[in-house]
Amino acid sequence: MPKGSKGQKRPTNKMGNGVEFMRFATGEEEENFPAHDGKDKAAQSLGRRGGKARARALGPKQRKDIARAAANARWKR
Repeated sequence: MPKGSKGQKRPTNKMGNGVEFMRFATGEEEENFPAHDGKDKAAQSLGRRGGKARARALGPKQRKDIARAAANARWKR
């Protein structure tokens, strides 16, 4: 059975996986994450805030350049 990013069991078929995803997206179901995953909560918080701050600081041209470089790196492999 496939596992999610936190090791949760997920449906194996595409329809079941899609239905479960939509339930999470609409708030019909809550994802149950383990209480402690071994990561520092303060570091996780800083990482989230840093990404949002960087996105606000970058202009449209810079974001486009970064996205283009990332796509080129993926296609280069």
